[in-house]
Amino acid sequence: MKRRDWIRYLGGGLATAILYKNLPAIAQNNPQEGVTIQWLGHSAFVFTNSQARILVNPFTPIGCTAKYPPPKPSVDVVMISSRLLDEGSVTDLPDNPLLMFEPGVYQLRGIEFQGIKTLHDREKGRRFGINVAWRWRQGGLNILHLGGIASPIGIEEKILMGSPDIVFIPVGGGPKNYNAKEAIEAIKFLNPKVVFPTQYLTAAADKDNCNLDTVDSFLALAKQEGMVVGFIKGNRTTIRPKDLPPKGTLIRVFQAF
Repeated sequence: MKRRDWIRYLGGGLATAILYKNLPAIAQNNPQEGVTIQWLGHSAFVFTNSQARILVNPFTPIGCTAKYPPPKPSVDVVMISSRLLDEGSVTDLPDNPLLMFEPGVYQLRGIEFQGIKTLHDREKGRRFGINVAWRWRQGGLNILHLGGIASPIGIEEKILMGSPDIVFIPVGGGPKNYNAKEAIEAIKFLNPKVVFPTQYLTAAADKDNCNLDTVDSFLALAKQEGMVVGFIKGNRTTIRPKDLPPKGTLIRVFQAF
């Protein structure tokens, strides 16, 4: 097997985090099962069903994430969009989960994952480098987590992203995330059925060291575009294919922090 077919060890408590591509499936996909989504703050989410427990973008509580609980769930797979502390802090995670952090196609637990290279700033990556958006299908749902994207989505990237049912998109602005207007334009381009905004200012931030805006401007623009906004009490929800709206885009916002 060639070296490029391995996921490399990133360090700090993931000593077994080496993943072969094309591992045999060990779980059967139920196309109607759906997935339970748990928000851990910022852009960190856990996606759980009978196939896998997947963690995206664990962080170190500092700055914009200062008062969130440290995200240390027990999972099978971890994906990060960058190696910045607010999107790729993978030290001391329990149970030695497998780690993906580079663009490419991977097969694990009956799921195909696509890591898509995008840019983390508006300066062609010169300030914050590469952002990896992650696409996969779990429980009959096409899921796209855009990480900390700040650049427009091009045609080639759109082809790789496919037709997502659910999109997780940063909306808080600053130098390395979409602002409200940019996020709305990306949503209109991708045309998902459900959107979860990420990376915006909440009460969990150290406001003196966080340059993000609240979610309010994004929600106001979404309503102007005819998108329906719904709120979720707490930090957990389950979505099944039958729950997807037949038309239009539904914005879902957790009320947890």
